[in-house]
Amino acid sequence: MGKSEARELSDALFERLAGLARETHAYSYVRGTVIELNMPLVRFIAARFRHRAEDMEDILQVGTIGLIKAVDGYDPARGVEFITYAIPTIAGEIKRFFRDTSWPVRVPRSMQELYLKVARGSDRLEQELGRLPHPEEIAEDLDLTVEQVLEGLVAGRVYRPNSLDALRDQDSDESGSALLDRLGGCDENFELADFRTAVRPLLGRLPRREQTVLKLRFWDGWTQSEIAARIGVSQMHVSRLLTATLARLREELDDRDSPGWADGPQAPAGAGTPG
Repeated sequence: MGKSEARELSDALFERLAGLARETHAYSYVRGTVIELNMPLVRFIAARFRHRAEDMEDILQVGTIGLIKAVDGYDPARGVEFITYAIPTIAGEIKRFFRDTSWPVRVPRSMQELYLKVARGSDRLEQELGRLPHPEEIAEDLDLTVEQVLEGLVAGRVYRPNSLDALRDQDSDESGSALLDRLGGCDENFELADFRTAVRPLLGRLPRREQTVLKLRFWDGWTQSEIAARIGVSQMHVSRLLTATLARLREELDDRDSPGWADGPQAPAGAGTPG
């Protein structure tokens, strides 16, 4: 069965699922068929991680969990193709697996657990607050000291997950085949993923304008010229603002004498160049 036929059949089965009660045998059968029909998507995404030390069978199993979550959470009424919804769901499940298990540089178990606790707490607070939380807020929420929060951040510095962050929300307007084409050709941007992890807990300490500039540059991928037009300043001013803000973030960590992070968070290559 070709990709187009598989997508058409999946669409028809999802329409069928919408008319069935979840507790019925018919629902379970159709749901299982949809999962099996889309297993090639799991294998396709898992193949991007074949160079990792983890066993491919484990990666496939985690990816299958992501597929099941995608099938159960998909709503055809929203007008988005299933493949568009499923790709980030499956990839996200695999990335969480690596976040929880992959530490290529030897890190004490206690520090691994501290990092995971801080990362999860930060993500949850960001959703609850609608903004990036301050380190003090993370510390209070997790019953930790601010120093422990930053220590967890330092531990995360040696952690290098594969990233599929190139698949952004704006891809939802593209066809499933276009997304697959982009997935197959995208490069894992380790530096950018690492940078985001490093500075996220510190952004709350910056003035609102500096937060906005960093988010637009490193999370949304805007050029300096686009940012300048957005906030009403020159491109050169944005460049100076980025340089000063990154220096301030490095100082934040240097002042803590954080072992293993003497140079502070490093912006990805080309971050300070005009765009």
